[in-house]
Order: sequence, then C-alpha cells, then structure tokens
Amino acid sequence: MKEIRPINVLYIASEAAPLIKVGGLGDVAGSLPKALKNLMPNQLSGHELDIRLVIPFHTMINQKLDNIQLVSSFFVKQGNIDIPARVFQTNIEGVPVYLIEGGSILSDLNVYSSNPDYDAKKYIFFSIAALELVKKINWQVDIIHANDWHTALVVYDLKNRRETDSFFKKTKSVLSMHNIPYMGAGSENIIHEFGLPKCPCTVLPDWARSIPLPIGMYAADYLLTVSPNYAKEILTPDYGCGLQDFLNARKSSLAGILNGLDETKWDPDTDSALHYNYTKQQLDIREKNKLALQTEFGLEKNVNIPLFIIITRMDQQKGVDIAISALRMVADYPWQAILLGTGDPVIESACRSLEVEMPTKVRTILRFDLNLSRRMYAGGDVLLIPSRYEPCGLTQMIAMRYGCVPLARSTGGLKDTIIDEPAGILNNGFLFIDPIPEAMSQALLRALSQFDNKEPWQSLQINGMNSDFSWEKSAVEYAKIYLKLFKGEK
Repeated sequence: MKEIRPINVLYIASEAAPLIKVGGLGDVAGSLPKALKNLMPNQLSGHELDIRLVIPFHTMINQKLDNIQLVSSFFVKQGNIDIPARVFQTNIEGVPVYLIEGGSILSDLNVYSSNPDYDAKKYIFFSIAALELVKKINWQVDIIHANDWHTALVVYDLKNRRETDSFFKKTKSVLSMHNIPYMGAGSENIIHEFGLPKCPCTVLPDWARSIPLPIGMYAADYLLTVSPNYAKEILTPDYGCGLQDFLNARKSSLAGILNGLDETKWDPDTDSALHYNYTKQQLDIREKNKLALQTEFGLEKNVNIPLFIIITRMDQQKGVDIAISALRMVADYPWQAILLGTGDPVIESACRSLEVEMPTKVRTILRFDLNLSRRMYAGGDVLLIPSRYEPCGLTQMIAMRYGCVPLARSTGGLKDTIIDEPAGILNNGFLFIDPIPEAMSQALLRALSQFDNKEPWQSLQINGMNSDFSWEKSAVEYAKIYLKLFKGEK
C-alpha cells in the first residue's frame, strides 16, 4: 500500500498570538495553524498536515523568548547590498514557529509603523527571506499561505521563482485578505530595490501593479477572505477598492471562510478576568458582573437598565460616530453605555463629549484594556458594532459567547454570524442595513423594547452562547482548499 505523505504548509504572517498580537490577524495566525495541525487524517482524505508558522522576530518577541534555536543564516539581496538574515525556531502549542531576524526587523519598536517606506523595507525583506528559508532547510513546501499585504510578496516571488527554480515548481499558494483597503501603498520603489519585477497582469489597474496586495492577488493560486459575505462584497465597487473587476475575473478561485474563535481562551466559565464565572445555565450569576461593572464606573446599579457597550478601535471603519449620533436619538429612553477604545483623536473627542452630555448614562475609557473588555463582555447587555464594513469581526463572536447580544450593521462577517429575522427562533442579535444613525437608532429601539421581556431576551443570549464559532469548523474548510491545490484540482 502506497504511503500517503503529509501536506507541507508554510503559514506566513506579520503577527501571531501569543508571541505578538496587534489586531485580529494575530488571533488568526496564532489559532488557525494549531487547529489545522489537530485535524485528523479522515478530514484530509487520509493526509496529515505538516504546518509551520513563520513571522518576523520582532523586538518585543525577542525580549520574552528563551526556548529558541538558530536554524539557518543567509543573505537577502537589496540592490547591491547583501542583508544578513538569521532564522530561529520555537514552538506554539505543537506548531513549529520560525522567527526571521535581519534588516529593519532588528530595529523595529512596533509591529507596524506610520512610515510606509519603513514597513515596506521590513516586510518585503521578511517575505523574500521566508521563501528562501524553506529552500535553505530543504523542506519541500506544498502550500504557502500568506496573509495581507505584509506577506503578499512571498506569493508574487514564488510565482516568479516557479518558472526557473525546480525546488518551487510544484509549490502552490494561498493569499488571505483580511482587510482589502490596506494594500501596502508606498512600497513601489522598495519592491524594485529587492529585484521584483513590475506585475505584468493587464487585468489589474495600472496603479495596482507595483503594490504588494494586488500583485499578491494576481500571483496566488487561491484567494480567500475571512467571511463568505465579504468575499461577495469585494466584487462590488463599494467594497472592491478599485480591484472589483480583477476580483470578478478571479471569482472561480476566490472564497470566504469565516474566522474562528479560540473557545478555550474566551470562556465565561473559566475567564480569570471576570468577577463571577458563569455558564449559559447561570445567567442569574451573569447579572452580578453587570452590577460590578455599574459599580466600577459609577453608574446606577440596576440590572433592569439596559447596558450598551462598545469595544473597538476608534476609526472611520468602525462607525463609532454613527453609534454616538444614534444614542443621542434614543436619549429619552432608559439605558447606560460604556465606550472602550482608542484611535482617531476626533472620534475620541466625540466619545468624551457624549459622556459630558449624558453624565448619568455614559462612560468613556480611551485606552486598550483587555481585562476590562472581558468584564464588559460579561456584564454588558448589548454590544454595539456599527461598522461601515467588517471583513469578519471577532468581537460579535466573543460577545455572544459571553451572553452579550450584538447589535450591528449588516455587513461582511457580521451578517454571516448574527441572525435577525422576523420572529426567528434562532435569532441571536439585531442588524441594521444602512450605515446611518437613523437606521441604527431603529435597531436600538427594537433592542430596548425586547430587553423588557426577560424570556425572549434570554433566548437571544442562549442562542448566541450556543453558536459554534470554533476554529475546527473553519479549519476543515481551509484544509479542503489545501487538498484541492495539492491534488492539482481546478
């Protein structure tokens, strides 16, 4: 009987929890490879996955790791300069992790900077080094899975190398697009410095042929987004960022797979940040967390007053300004609100102004505070998510896991995960369609009305807590794509 060999997958990202996390990508890159590694052969037509993760050896990682070993050293050429690269290896819960050091990575103080030139040098160096690494350690990779613009050039470099280097002849590529507007603009000259040619694809707009994410889209064998609905939205002018015609031309090799949630890390029964742990059978205990939150922020202690929460990065995409205006429209109703986040100074100022206007109702906390966010998920009644667009979103999944009902704009992954149908017995939240305060205020009024009826409200909570957002479910869908590419299927 012929032995079935593993499918070798290199998963490449700019960040991965728990080593380094800035945003949702860090959660995905820290969780998905582990979920893929744990799939059984019967879920992979008899194959196993040998999946390995590679990320930059950011300075902040260097300060907290001691169980590492040097596995390779080589040079990456930038024009006439040979830049030394060193690769170390560690492990995250059974997944081998390569950490690439060299160039701008050695001096980075942050994972991302506000300087496009600096980030371009760092991530283009990293992408080329990641591809060189597998050749140096003689690991025959079947699938390279890149994420966002920071690693899209590994896919482009691979496509060029496949034509001349037999080592990469059979290597296929996947590119996950977590947030299309962030393309890596400003990298054009740096791409040329590293010897990568201008993209020849005439279907791409001319402006896009020297920008990392679009040329990665051109080069990848398969394109993925982080929710099925976002995969449809980016085919339209409203969401395609000028690339919708190209993406429509690639529609047969484009899909959306919903991000998952690490349910062991987000569990109200075991979460050490909570004052009171609880399960879906103990919603009365959950109310104690609400009272503790009201006490913490000097709000009236009353479980019968609806408590809205916002936990977000404060920028235009997230629609916090829409929520502020909508809350003003329902100011005469009884409710409280706690707003947590940081970002655009203009939006931060608007949040402060709302608190000044409504000192008995609103509290604004302008910082990143993971433990507070967990207490808010466990004590809030309704999580407000008025995003103008949302490729996937994890916050609504976390909220539902904690019995906090999401109220969100019907877009991207929010639409894929929140059920809001007339008299629907599976409903787990509230949706509104137009990204305007008037539409959101109507959804707020529906939520306020339903909150007064304890039994239907608890049904919303239980439905949310029963939702399956585990990574295993999503990992199976990723594995199907890998298997299709591995077998050479169209």
